[in-house]
Amino acid sequence: MSVKRPDPVDVEVGHRIRIERLARGLSQTALANQLGVTFQQVQKYEKGVNRVGAGRLTKIAEVLGVPVGTFFSGKEMLEGDDSKPSADAASPLKLLTVSGAFRLLRAYSEIEDTTLRRSIVDLVEQISGQRPA
Repeated sequence: MSVKRPDPVDVEVGHRIRIERLARGLSQTALANQLGVTFQQVQKYEKGVNRVGAGRLTKIAEVLGVPVGTFFSGKEMLEGDDSKPSADAASPLKLLTVSGAFRLLRAYSEIEDTTLRRSIVDLVEQISGQRPA
């Protein structure tokens, strides 16, 4: 018996729901309350474990104040192409689901001094071990 894995499209939609929720400063509980579900259900949507139905996705978009298309990437998903993103292709949006990443990006975007911005990126890369000192 094989282990069932979430569909890559469901995972991508879930990541985008999480990003939009975080951008609006909503907790999973707050979103869940507006949808009439539990916060655990929102967690499952965001992880792609549970597929979001069309009606629920429309309600999520309404609560978050975004078009439903926001949750889909590329024309292939919107036009109904049967190809799916590969499971090992990491979505750049997934990076924003890391705790604190959205706050860091928001603060970074407020820095007007380009030299300082480059220095911050260099520092963070050095700390993370992505670039030699």
